[in-house]
Parts: sequence; structure tokens; C-alpha cells
Amino acid sequence: MLRSHYIFMKIKINFEDTYEPLTVSEDLKQMIFPSPQRDGTQAELLIKISTYQDIGIPRIYNLGFGPPDGNGEFDDNISLAHQDYNKMFSTILFHAYVFLNKNPELTLGIDGSDDRRAAVYHKMYINNKDYLEEYFEAIGVDWYVRVFRNWEYEKDEHDNLLPKPRPEAFNYERSWHDLYRYYMFKKKQ
Repeated sequence: MLRSHYIFMKIKINFEDTYEPLTVSEDLKQMIFPSPQRDGTQAELLIKISTYQDIGIPRIYNLGFGPPDGNGEFDDNISLAHQDYNKMFSTILFHAYVFLNKNPELTLGIDGSDDRRAAVYHKMYINNKDYLEEYFEAIGVDWYVRVFRNWEYEKDEHDNLLPKPRPEAFNYERSWHDLYRYYMFKKKQ
């Protein structure tokens, strides 16, 4: 888990400065790499790319990462103090770039599981706009509920409001106080 003061960090992405992977799956959907910690220990981080069916947009894969939990997943609730956040995020995004080069028809998304993480991703997009635009097309996603002309809201079969994704080109003028619900990117064409 990121500590709250990390949302004010200015992460600098550099694909020339990344950690070497310990393992990489043949399909590139998983990678483990070491990340030195401030206390002198070393944590392993698992990057996992998996189908994201819930979003309602085709060909979206979720990019998640965190310490491996021993069951093929990761635990993103563990508090870590990375020695080099720039290098850690550069490694994650470089792996995403390699994956998208092999799968250019797909789009990856990062879900900030809480507002602090979403704020980090939001600011990372903004602070690295020029660099990342060489590699990716950034997309922000909000959800909306359709309102019919009779002022009724669209609902599912259980009478619950039916939220739908609304992807848009990432708005670099949008403040990190107005976070997207999901952060996506695809390979620049």
C-alpha cells in the first residue's frame, strides 16, 4: 500500500532505467522483479496482466502488481517503502510496453484500488506526458448511468442502476482531485 505522502511524489518514467526480471512468463502476462526497499531488504513484485471482463469494453486487460501471495496472485495491501519509485514504475510500464508490442490490438488498464493509488497514477500520467506519449495513447475512464427522457434511470434486471464505462482521451488538464475511475493505455500507432 502506498503511504499518503507518496501521492505528492513526482515519478519520472525512464525505460532505460528498469529492474531486471527474475521470471517472465512466455505469454508476458506475468513477470516478477526485485525492488530494493529503504530498510535494506528486497521485495519481489509480481506484475500480472489478466482479462478485465467487468469494464464493458472489449479487449481490455488489467495490469496489476504487488508482492506475490504464494498462490499465483499478488497482495496490493502490503505497505512497502521502495528505494526507487521511479525505477519500480518504469519497470512496470516497460513490461506493459513489451506486452503491448506483442499484443498491439489490446488495451491495458490500471485500477487505483483506493484514491491514493489512483492519485499516483493520475499524476504519473501528467508528469510523464511527453515521455509516455512516445509509447502509449493514454485513456481515462469514468462511469455514467443513462437517464432516459422520462427521467428514469437505466437499471439492470435486479432494479440496480446500470453504470457504463465512458472512455476518453486522457485529459492532462484534469486535476488529480478529479480522478478517473480507471486508467488505460494502448500502444501508440
